[in-house]
Amino acid sequence: MGFIRYKQFSARWFKAYVFIILGAFIIALGYVLFITPNKIVPGGIYGISIVLHHTFGTPVGLMALAFNIPLTIIGVKILGPKFGAKTIVGFIFTSAFMDLLTLWLGEEPLIQGDPLVSAIFGGAVIGLGVGLLFKAKATCGGTDLISMMLGKWTGMPLGQLMMLVDSVVVLVGTLVFSDWKIPLYSLITIFVMGKLIDTVLQGISYDKVALIVSDKCTLIGTKIINDLHRGGTFISVQGMYAGNEKTMIYVVLNSRELSALEEFIHQIDPKAFLTVIDANEILGSGFRSLSEKVEE
Repeated sequence: MGFIRYKQFSARWFKAYVFIILGAFIIALGYVLFITPNKIVPGGIYGISIVLHHTFGTPVGLMALAFNIPLTIIGVKILGPKFGAKTIVGFIFTSAFMDLLTLWLGEEPLIQGDPLVSAIFGGAVIGLGVGLLFKAKATCGGTDLISMMLGKWTGMPLGQLMMLVDSVVVLVGTLVFSDWKIPLYSLITIFVMGKLIDTVLQGISYDKVALIVSDKCTLIGTKIINDLHRGGTFISVQGMYAGNEKTMIYVVLNSRELSALEEFIHQIDPKAFLTVIDANEILGSGFRSLSEKVEE
């Protein structure tokens, strides 16, 4: 993500680096307070560093840095300059904050004797930090670089390779620590991290996408425009079973508007076919604009 550049010393440039430093601090806090003391191994370079820390006593941040620097150099040579200064700043600050916080706070978990709760809270805190780095178009290094290099050699999808790399790290941690609860805690951490990253990047959305197939689409469209003050799209469709030509409405609404529309449809056409889909993000007229999303 580091290949997206902002004008140096512009407001967006400063904002990006504030997000990187703040995100790196939050990531380090999540590891130091919740993950590392409980021997949870949530994949990636930091997971490997946690295994080495509990096996040989090496600092987690320093070991992560020792892995990330040569990986970045190799990655630039193989993939080109896709990971720039912001990613380098991201993993340097993350590693430094990890070891400094460990010296300051010690190695005892914030929540004593409950690794499951630590896995949940740790995943949430780290996910928040990683989300801030992603918003700044940076990363904290590690798994994404390894996966992209493997992808160039194998042709496999990036998402599958990232899961594969993280799974290998979790398996190594399980074997080294001889504790079969580790995969469970690690998977919980990875899951919660993913959810928080999505929330930071996309926000919390209560918007819904409704697909309506009805013989009363004209009346429903009038309701949407005049009463709900929303726009929509008529789409010509054909029934698969009988082959009849029908009209389908595509419309985006919030939860309150959807409830009112469902009640209206039930009154005028109880046999209407309605599909409702959660919308993670809606950009465009009447909602958040695409320019706001890009500028943020």
